[in-house]
Amino acid sequence: MTCISVELPWPDRVLHPNARVHWAKKAKAAKQARDDAAWWAKAAGFKRMKAEALNVTAIFCPPDKRRRDIDSMLSSIKSALDGIADVVGVDDSRWAIVLRKEAPKEHGAVRIEIEVAG
Repeated sequence: MTCISVELPWPDRVLHPNARVHWAKKAKAAKQARDDAAWWAKAAGFKRMKAEALNVTAIFCPPDKRRRDIDSMLSSIKSALDGIADVVGVDDSRWAIVLRKEAPKEHGAVRIEIEVAG
């Protein structure tokens, strides 16, 4: 099966689950992350998929060596994953997600790899 991937910028710190920001600021950042991820996915060649389920790997390359827990990193990309789901047409409730953390990268990045399950 073919795997497609897109590299997204490191998520805005406002989207971190422990961020203490006004709800309107968080909502604006979430909408921007969703729209940006959809744009990046389309630019990477993502299209609507005829699939019942997807295998998705989220690979986090933080911007520095600070300790980060993987579940918080996943929470911070929720809106971006929704944007990708919009593009591929498969609801993220039907995704099997694997999370991986790699070495830090300047400015940070999150690579999303998708393949049809089955």
